[in-house]
Amino acid sequence: MSTTKHLASPLGAGAVGARFHRESARTGAGARYRTTITSGSLKVAESRIIADLLLRGVDAHDWRVELLDKNVLQARNPETARRLSRLLRARLALMQPALWTMVRDGSAHLATHACLAAAVKHSPLIGDFLDMVVREQYRVFRPALSKPLWEHFIEDCRNRDAAMADWSESTIGRLRSTVFQILAQAGYIENTRTLKLQSVFIAKEVLSYLHTHDEQYVLRCIQVAP
Repeated sequence: MSTTKHLASPLGAGAVGARFHRESARTGAGARYRTTITSGSLKVAESRIIADLLLRGVDAHDWRVELLDKNVLQARNPETARRLSRLLRARLALMQPALWTMVRDGSAHLATHACLAAAVKHSPLIGDFLDMVVREQYRVFRPALSKPLWEHFIEDCRNRDAAMADWSESTIGRLRSTVFQILAQAGYIENTRTLKLQSVFIAKEVLSYLHTHDEQYVLRCIQVAP
């Protein structure tokens, strides 16, 4: 019923279609590379909470109670809680309950790499940067990443993905910050200041899960370090 009213509005079908295309161009809807990760890095502590809600099968009403009334994510405001929960739930929903359990109950090492696997599957922006850029830096024995690598990567993304939105410089900067935070949290780099590369030992439980569930893309992306 609401759709019929929408199409019959004074805007007309042509105006509605034009508005849709403008919105798609702005957000990159349907694109491989999207800006959803600006809502947060791995957020392991918060992911544990979301994984618990998923494992307990909380319904929509109780989900809102937990997020907004109880503020289980300890967000600054309701909109932040909604935005962060959407991101983390979207990541975890791509995986099976076995991985949710690793996130909720695992050690810091295990939970971090379980969150990484979910984040890579959810966002090719993270996965492809690991696979195409970070892997090469390890291969040629570079001691550290550099910020210009990100700008070059974004240009390559735009060449690969015609549907990619036209991001502002500030958005590209926020995405770089988020991705480098994820790399630091997962152990690929020492920290976001030095960007020094280091060896990473992905939790064997995560690797086993990915093998069992035929997550070949995620496996390839996270296994870039020597």
